[in-house]
Amino acid sequence: MAKVAKISVALTPEMAELVRRAVDSGDYASGSEVIREALREWRLRQSLSFRNRGELARLWREGIESGPAQPADFGAIKREGRRRLAARAAKRSR
Repeated sequence: MAKVAKISVALTPEMAELVRRAVDSGDYASGSEVIREALREWRLRQSLSFRNRGELARLWREGIESGPAQPADFGAIKREGRRRLAARAAKRSR
């Protein structure tokens, strides 16, 4: 491993036990490996969350720009949904 910085982290007894179990199971060689993997997962989740917020903002703007809501014909919506479902089922059975 390249350069490393040692830091001290306080964990609840439950979290410390999770780290110990992960090492004892043989899945990880050390507690540091467990924490590094957890941080990699956290970084990925943060990245995805940031992208999702951007997507949500885009969809929100798109909805606002599409104009005021119109009354919905729920019967037509259901018919269209059933038509699409039947088309998909027919495609799969070929």
